[in-house]
Amino acid sequence: MEEPIIKVGVCDSYPEVKGTLNGFFSPNGLRLTGPFVVRPSGDDAVFCDEHGREILKGKEIRLVAERGATFTLHAVTIGVNFHWEQKKEQTFQGDLTFLATADGRITAINELPLEMYLESVVSSEMNNEAPLEFLKAHAVASRSWLLAMLERRENAGGKVNEKPKGAECDGEIIRWYDREDHELFDVCADDHCQRYQGITNRIDASIFEAVRGTRGVLLTYNGRICDARYHKACGGLTENYTTCWDQENIPCLSHVSDSARPYAPIRSEEEAENWILSSPDVYCNLTDPNLLAKILPATDRPTRDFFRWKVEYGNRELTDIIREKSGIDFGILRNLVPLERGPSGRISRLLIEGTQAKIVIGKELEIRRWLSKSHLYSSAFIVRCLNDSNGLPTRFIFYGAGWGHGVGLCQIGAAAMAARGLTWQEILSHYFNGAKLVKRY
Repeated sequence: MEEPIIKVGVCDSYPEVKGTLNGFFSPNGLRLTGPFVVRPSGDDAVFCDEHGREILKGKEIRLVAERGATFTLHAVTIGVNFHWEQKKEQTFQGDLTFLATADGRITAINELPLEMYLESVVSSEMNNEAPLEFLKAHAVASRSWLLAMLERRENAGGKVNEKPKGAECDGEIIRWYDREDHELFDVCADDHCQRYQGITNRIDASIFEAVRGTRGVLLTYNGRICDARYHKACGGLTENYTTCWDQENIPCLSHVSDSARPYAPIRSEEEAENWILSSPDVYCNLTDPNLLAKILPATDRPTRDFFRWKVEYGNRELTDIIREKSGIDFGILRNLVPLERGPSGRISRLLIEGTQAKIVIGKELEIRRWLSKSHLYSSAFIVRCLNDSNGLPTRFIFYGAGWGHGVGLCQIGAAAMAARGLTWQEILSHYFNGAKLVKRY
C-alpha cells in the first residue's frame, strides 16, 4: 500500500472564495501568485486577480503548488452549526482546486499527501503541547478512520451515501449522519469529518514526531481497518457505535469505562440520573487548568463545563427551537421522555410530547440538534421540569455528561492517560476493544 493523496473540501459551496497565493502556483502553463478571488459565472468558476481581472475560467481550475508555496483562504467557516462556529483566515500546503457547483457556487479543494494532512488534523484537533503519547494515539486513530472511510467508499463502487440516513414512519423520526457523504472530495475540513486547518496552527516538533513516528500504522479488527471514531469527552463511559449510527455491531467501537477501574454501564433511568449527577474518578474528569490548556486547542478552551453540564430553557424558548429545527409545531411542550439509552447514558430514542404533536426522535446527533440552537454537548442528559399550577412545564433543566458522541477514543481522557505515563499503544488498546496495530506503508 502506498501513501494516498487526499482531497479535502476546505470551502464547500461558497458564494465566492477570496485568498492569497503565497509563492507560485502553475495552472495551464501560467505562474500565479498574490491575492485572488474566485466567483461563479454561469456553469464556470472564474479566477481573478486582486484587481478583478479574469485570469482563468472553467468548471474546474487546478493550481499546482511550486516548491514551498502555500495558499491562504479568507473567511473560512469552522465549527459549522456548533457552539464554537466562527470564520477564520487559514493557510494550507499542497495543491488547490476550484470547482463550480451545480447550485452556482464555488468549492475549494486542497489536495495533499495523507501524512501531511494528518499533521494538520492532529494540530487542529488538539494542542501541540499535549502529551506526545496522546498525539501519537490520535495520529493512528485519525489515519485509521480516514482509510476505513475511503475503503468503505471504494467497496461501495465509489457511491456516496445519502444524508441523513435512517427511517421515518408515523410518530418516529430516526436519523444519523455518515462521514463519507461528500461527492466532490474525500473529506471536509470541519468537525463533520476531522478538523483540518492547514498550517494555520503552529505545527511543532511534537506533531511531526507523532505523525512520522507512527507513519502508516493503522488500527485493524479481524483484518479490516478499524473505523476509529473519536470525540472530545465521553463523560466517564464510552458509547456503542449502534447508539449513534446504524445497527451494525462493531466490537472495536463498543463501550468501555474511561478509567483504570471499571464502572457499570447505564441500564436504567435511575442509573442514568445517578451517573450524570455524580463526579466519578475517570480520566476525562480533568480539572487541572494547566493540563487542559496544554490539551485543548484555542477553539475549545472557552468550553470548560464539558464533563458535567447544565442547560436551561423556558417552555416557549425550547418549543421555538424544536419547531425551527424539526419543522414541526408541537404546540405547548409537555414532556421529554428518554426511551432508549446506550451504556454511556446517551439517549438514542427520545419522545417529544406537546399539545399538538407527539414524536419519537433519534439518534444521538439528531437529538442534540433538535434541543439546541447549535448542538447540545451530548445526548447523555436527564431533564427536570418546573411546572405551573396546571401541571404544564414552564422550564426545562437539562443536566448532562460529556462532549460529543462518546464512541471510540475520548480525546481528553486519552490525553490524561498519557499524562499519567501510559503509552500510545496502551491508550489505543484501552479505547478500541480487540483492535490490533498494523503498519501498512
